Amino acid sequence: MLTWPVVPVPAIPGRGEQIRVRDSSSGELRVAAEGPTARLYVCGITPYDATHLGHAATYVAFDLLVRAWRDSGLTVTYASNVTDVDDPLLERAAATDTDWRELAAEQTALFAEDMTALGVLPPDVYRGAVESIPAVVDAVELLLATGAAYRLDDGDVYAAMPFVPGFGSVAGLDRTTATELFAERGGDPERAGKRDALDALLWRTERPGEPAWDGASLGAGRPGWHIECAVIARDGLGAGFDVQGGGSDLAFPHHEMSGAHLVALTGDVHARPRIHMHAGMVGLDGEKMSKSRGNLVIVSALRERGIDPRAIRLAILAHHYASDWDWTDAELEAGESRLELWRSAASGNGGPPAEPALAEIRAALAADLDAPRALAAVDAWARLSLAGPADGTSWDIRDPDVEGAPGVLARGIDALLGVRL
Repeated sequence: MLTWPVVPVPAIPGRGEQIRVRDSSSGELRVAAEGPTARLYVCGITPYDATHLGHAATYVAFDLLVRAWRDSGLTVTYASNVTDVDDPLLERAAATDTDWRELAAEQTALFAEDMTALGVLPPDVYRGAVESIPAVVDAVELLLATGAAYRLDDGDVYAAMPFVPGFGSVAGLDRTTATELFAERGGDPERAGKRDALDALLWRTERPGEPAWDGASLGAGRPGWHIECAVIARDGLGAGFDVQGGGSDLAFPHHEMSGAHLVALTGDVHARPRIHMHAGMVGLDGEKMSKSRGNLVIVSALRERGIDPRAIRLAILAHHYASDWDWTDAELEAGESRLELWRSAASGNGGPPAEPALAEIRAALAADLDAPRALAAVDAWARLSLAGPADGTSWDIRDPDVEGAPGVLARGIDALLGVRL
């Protein structure tokens, strides 16, 4: 699967700090990657509808991590997926009398356009569920052979989840809560014949009217959701990669299950990601923004209205990635005002030296990707630049640190925050 175009990242003076992030499983602040490499997996979209602000906030958050890692000198491998066959996609296609393949291709392309517009760097490894089916089949056959999976009478294959060492360590939920969330988020705890309510589907045998693929010894069918991400992450990054990211609603069951699959596939309890990072939920009118509720603010619709994508990105960055927040017109207006402030300051003839502001941006990102703090550093520089020196004179553009300051800071904002002025 092709990604969107690579966004050029300008070179800037100096080097960033070591990045620490909050591991949502333990609550501890940890070094995101010790180096010299960094490996990140962010769960991708199920392309049955357009990108909304909740999606955008998640991918902008992890874009910050990639940028900060690279600025600190690490070699980054970023992997992601597209779940281009799944129940929600098939249901939407049927409801709209659309071929599911056309719907998936259309929405995946729109997602790529939105990510390009928002300045999100593309993944280095980008795989669709459909193209990954042969690898998933091999993985499920391996789990059956090792006794980590079993078949039901109709041929569906399930993983024996609660018996995997460390199962439950990602989300830390009690049994009752886990079972309730499993049912709410695509699981089937009441399925007859399962050994345990929390066992996850690995391979769904062919049903009338549904797409199916050759599953070798598994028979015709299609993969489960969690095994898809586990296999793509394993093949793209290797076991025990640094960070797994996504929205907070993915902690359970998706990240819990996919991590357990990695352990079962490798026989190594350290095969799970070292750190789990989860972006907060974006709401509208006091409710989580989601496709199922239909209370969406669509990125492409904002763009069609003529909204500058940089203002959308700045509105997102005004909130710490892990926080829950509500989208309002005031959020967008604040992003537009901030963009105008920064552009005005960066277009001036000289300004206060850029290095202190760059250092503060880097320090903010190193401290759990504190984007609001980073924005405040740029705001302060911009206001000082527009106000001029304290003595009421103009900036002395004979001083190279003053003359070149707007360009240096503009490149820093582009490289670190993904906003091209």
